[in-house]
Amino acid sequence: MNFPSINKKAPGFTLLNQNGEQVSLKDFLGKNVVIYFYPKASTPGCTVQACGIRDSRKRFDELNTVVLGISPDVPGKLTNFTSKQNLNFTLLSDPDHSVADAYGVWGPKKFMGRIYDGIHRISFIIDKKGTLRHIMDKVKTKTHHDDVITYIKENLSAG
Repeated sequence: MNFPSINKKAPGFTLLNQNGEQVSLKDFLGKNVVIYFYPKASTPGCTVQACGIRDSRKRFDELNTVVLGISPDVPGKLTNFTSKQNLNFTLLSDPDHSVADAYGVWGPKKFMGRIYDGIHRISFIIDKKGTLRHIMDKVKTKTHHDDVITYIKENLSAG
């Protein structure tokens, strides 16, 4: 995995969200941004992770933080996932995995003895100025939201 450099400007991007609208990273300057990459909408681990973020929305808002979930799913699939799970944050569609490539999270995976290319579950925390501050490459779906909030409180809340 070849991640972007910490303490450098995070790679910019523009992708379609679950409503088919263009969303750019630069739209969120002035806010902390959590970009979390996940393999596939509506799968068990991804659902647990997304629901934890949904249920923590107030805490993210209090920390001036926006959460963006990115997967290779098309906008229509993201719309269904958002509706079914009552999600209250932005999901972005990266079907050609160009943004996943830019962040170094696309690569070989192994499942049930089969090797294939896909997105690795990794999160990036970007400060209000657009600088990449932290990479979480050991994400636990059940505690992801708390782990991210703890990092932001301890490292970015004063800045």
